[in-house]
Amino acid sequence: MANKKMGLEVVSSAIISFSVFLLLASTTQAQSNGVFDVTKYGAGKDITEALTNAWKSACASTKASKVLIPSGTYWLRRVTLAGPCKAAIKLQVDGILQAPVDPDKLSGGHWVNFRYIDQFTLSGRGTFDGQGKVAWSKSTCQKYKDCDSLPMNIRFDFITNALVRDITSRDSKNFHVNVLGCRNLTFQHFTVRAPGESVNTDGIHIGRSTGIYIIDSKIGTGDDCISVGDGTEELHITGVTCGPGHGISVGSLGKYPNEKPVSGIFVKNCTISDTTNGVRIKSWPNLYGGVASNMHFEDIVMNNVQNPVIIDQVYCPWNQCSLKAPSKVKISDVSFKSIRGTSATPVAVRIACSSGFPCQNVKLANINLAYRGPGGPAKSQCSNVKPIISGIMSASGC
Repeated sequence: MANKKMGLEVVSSAIISFSVFLLLASTTQAQSNGVFDVTKYGAGKDITEALTNAWKSACASTKASKVLIPSGTYWLRRVTLAGPCKAAIKLQVDGILQAPVDPDKLSGGHWVNFRYIDQFTLSGRGTFDGQGKVAWSKSTCQKYKDCDSLPMNIRFDFITNALVRDITSRDSKNFHVNVLGCRNLTFQHFTVRAPGESVNTDGIHIGRSTGIYIIDSKIGTGDDCISVGDGTEELHITGVTCGPGHGISVGSLGKYPNEKPVSGIFVKNCTISDTTNGVRIKSWPNLYGGVASNMHFEDIVMNNVQNPVIIDQVYCPWNQCSLKAPSKVKISDVSFKSIRGTSATPVAVRIACSSGFPCQNVKLANINLAYRGPGGPAKSQCSNVKPIISGIMSASGC
């Protein structure tokens, strides 16, 4: 009897040991040389669970790690990939990720959310396809409070020391990218693709973040190519191609109470084509205060752009506001330099500042914009501002 019991214990021990071996082998197979391939985590057509599990394993690694989504087309439901992680982490997307077509299947205002990660890289040849065409219809937008609560393709919340490179966002249902509370985040060779009729689909929206760089990127969408919200400091936009869309915009500001100051906005060496605005600063009238300063736009090419250069402190889309009182946002230390090309409207430069808080220290230098349509040549209009003009000024009036 004792021998039989001892034999059972030996067998049980062997089974446990073999189970541990299989578990270790499975873990080793799932990750090799710090690479966590989602196909090793059971990824099929839908990779949501596989990606989540691969991310958790990689995030727990004490050495630099990479999560890999290889070439192919995959379904991805709503997912949050969060830190903090124990070491630097990279997500390499080489495939096409497709969001659910039905917005009701994406609650919470986003599709893919990256949160609280330091030393993060998102790269690859891949595409985040929001499949947003159905969401842009008038009936769908009305259901979701005029599109505002439709899901965004990608959110970056409280990310530090990060790089997004060679990734494409396509046909988002709402903003393509939203950046909030981030520091030292760079977008390089980033692409946004959506038709001009896509509603409320800002390419990259930045708010309450510091040290954001957008470099050598192509953005074409149905709203602002890049929009800047309150609390943004040290934003550098260089070598960006924008169009279609609504241009590169600071604001709108002054819509909500307790907005943080905007400062240190540098837009340089960009090309803007066939958009409804070029470079723009906008604030709401008759609402809340704010401060926007140290903003500089230089070496910009405009191709058939409506409103190429504009400060609009009576911003009031769809007549949703009151004009009884002027904007309370204070704008100062702004320069527009070496801006050239063609305007699609007679007023190529419009600086419409607040009568309550006139703009201070606005500089216009070497503005060479041509308009050849009815009502030409190109003109400029200025109110509640005394701009400092130097060099070429092809649009007379200010």
